This record gives sequence, structure tokens and C-alpha cells, in this order.
Amino acid sequence: MLKINTARYLSAAVGMAAALAGAVALAPPASADTSASSSAPDTRQRTEVIQLVGKQTQIEDLDLGKQGISLGDQRIIAEDLYRDGKKVGDHSVICTYIHVNPGKLQCVGTFALPGGQFSSQALLHLPAPSFVDVAITGGTGDYRNAQGYVRTVPAGETERHFTVHMKR
Repeated sequence: MLKINTARYLSAAVGMAAALAGAVALAPPASADTSASSSAPDTRQRTEVIQLVGKQTQIEDLDLGKQGISLGDQRIIAEDLYRDGKKVGDHSVICTYIHVNPGKLQCVGTFALPGGQFSSQALLHLPAPSFVDVAITGGTGDYRNAQGYVRTVPAGETERHFTVHMKR
């Protein structure tokens, strides 16, 4: 198979949901208090905001159709997730070309943490913008009720900064 040289366009997608993985399990809620003044239990969710760094460990571009970028070609990425310099999780993401010229990629990610896993999804329009907001689409274990999004910002060719905004 031929390699696709699309790193410039996919930098925002590479770590699209990485923050989902390590972020939520490691930080207390950072939102304002949403509890009611009565003694009744508060059933509203709080938004947790967590900062993470994703560092790429593997990447592979697959040219699956016509030579060069074509429908169905894929980019497969693995990253380690860090918080305060400590590894807290990992994730993988697969982006598939669903449109060529202009380029559009459907990206789906899965993230593993000690308390469970998260999934996320986004449609990335190329060239990639300076940041991408990625929807949290589900989870297991501690994250089975997760909702929200992750803002991903490229920080070079192999590193991303993530801000997770999650309710669970």
C-alpha cells in the first residue's frame, strides 16, 4: 500500500478525542456549583473541564483505493495521554476520507482509562482549522453517561492539547 502524506491537514484530527481518555477520571469538577439552595438532592450534572496533552506513539496512512488520496483512504493514530507530565491513558483514532476536493474525513476515536472507555466522533473539513470540537458519543464504566465535547488544538506534528468539557 502507498502512504498518504496528509500530516499537514490532519494535525487537528490526530488527537481529536484524546482528552476524553485520561481527562475525566483524574480531575474534580471545575464548574460553578449548580446545587439548589433547598435540601433536596441535586440531580443536575456538573461540567468537568480537564486539560490533557496527547503524544503520538504510532501513525499509519493507508492508501486503499486509487493511488493518492481517494474515498476510503484512512489514517490510523495511537497516542499516549498525559496530565501534569504523568501518563494517564491512551487512545486510538481512525479517520476515513469520505470526500475528496475539498477533503472531508469521518473520525472515530476510542479512549481507555482505568475507570472505563470513551468514544468520540467528528467530521473534519480540510484544511483543518486551528482547533476542532469533537463530540463525546458514549462510554463505559465510570463514563457510561458521558456527554459533552473535546476541543483539540495541534501543538506541533506529534503533540496535541485537549480541553475536555464533560458531563457525566
